[in-house]
Amino acid sequence: MRLGVLDVGSNSVHLLVVDAHPGACPLPAHSHKAELRLAELLDDGGAIGDVGMDRLVAVVRDALQAAEDKGCEDVLPFATSAVREASNADTVLARVRKETGVTLTVLSGEEEARLTFLAARRWFGWSAGKLLVLDIGGGSLEIAYGLDEEPDAAASLPLGAGRLTSAWLPGDPPDPTDIRALRRHVRAQIARIVGDFARLGGPDRTVATSKTFKQLARIAGAPRSVEGVYATRSLTRKALEEWVPKLAGMTVERRTTLPGVSAGRAPQLLAGALVAEAAMDLFGIDELDICPWALREGVILRRLDHLPTD
Repeated sequence: MRLGVLDVGSNSVHLLVVDAHPGACPLPAHSHKAELRLAELLDDGGAIGDVGMDRLVAVVRDALQAAEDKGCEDVLPFATSAVREASNADTVLARVRKETGVTLTVLSGEEEARLTFLAARRWFGWSAGKLLVLDIGGGSLEIAYGLDEEPDAAASLPLGAGRLTSAWLPGDPPDPTDIRALRRHVRAQIARIVGDFARLGGPDRTVATSKTFKQLARIAGAPRSVEGVYATRSLTRKALEEWVPKLAGMTVERRTTLPGVSAGRAPQLLAGALVAEAAMDLFGIDELDICPWALREGVILRRLDHLPTD
């Protein structure tokens, strides 16, 4: 069957169309993406204003049309931290439902972590042993650990690259004092949960998903996207520690010239790098593997698991 998964995230609204059936690897057939940056459209009270809702409705309509054009039998719509944490989330969800017919399922941070973990487990397989999975989104950082398909521990922190950039790094290039303050904030947040994972024992493999980690790995020398999803990609803490001060001194325009860094993501790259560096340091990670699958694939895999197998 052909499925679409509609991801209303903090940075973008992304429709991923796949051909899939139970027991098989979902094959990407089409991708439709619009940069929306909902996390940056919140007012002082934490609400998504009329402009943000207008844009969201329009983008969801476009995605539905794309899903119809590509022959999707079903669309799985969900929203993450930007909608989840908006003070007027119920109003936003009601308007989207009324004007598009789409009922967005709002995932909790822990659900995000668990579904992302499932995707990583299926990608690397049982032979990978105990996995520690990190995912940096636009609004939050998800961490999960375990041996099975359901993690033994999962956590979500409000440390997304978009959120932190908007709140902490207004300058271009950012002021060193602001960078230092953000670094302290990020490390204090992550340090609070390290013990919850450490008591479970060390992982056999550490994995990272998300655009932020992929771009950081790319600028550190990982293979280009054109080399395919099966090319081995990794990121070392040593390389990241070398790149953080370089990114701190760059303007947004300069970052766009780096390999694999898009204009839309360039403003967030430093904040994402600070979160990645802190997580690797505090969890004692020297190197992590980049996983091509993440939350959207986890949502698809979970849906396939619940389909009849006759």
